[in-house]
Amino acid sequence: MGILDEFKKFLIKGNVVDMAIGFIFGSAFATVVKSIVSNIIMPPLGMLLGKVDFSSLFIALDGKHYDSLEAVKKAGAPAIKIGLFINDLISFIILGFIIFMFVRYYNKLKAKEPEVQPEPTTKKCTLCAMEVPIEAKKCPYCGEVLIS
Repeated sequence: MGILDEFKKFLIKGNVVDMAIGFIFGSAFATVVKSIVSNIIMPPLGMLLGKVDFSSLFIALDGKHYDSLEAVKKAGAPAIKIGLFINDLISFIILGFIIFMFVRYYNKLKAKEPEVQPEPTTKKCTLCAMEVPIEAKKCPYCGEVLIS
């Protein structure tokens, strides 16, 4: 089997398609969570903490003072963008928790496959209680005639 045939089988399997769809929905969902954090959660939180706009918190690394993050960007100065990092961290925690809850709920809903019991290959002799093959007509240990 050539590598192209193997690759084709890999792509055709349902798991790959399911994974791709999950990735697309996950990306879209991450965008929504990031928007919720930036536009709904952080403004009231910043207000409660003394009217702080987290998205504008930064440390300029060139030693100069800048009035805003926009001014840092316009100057092309390097900066540690603490506020944007805090927003992304909160988004990550929320998204991780939601995915955890989804997987937990999915695992509870997923039907458990019944355990398949293998067909017995032996039976017990009624006289000596030794294991003998299921097809045996006579016990090899005690000589008892076995009735199925």
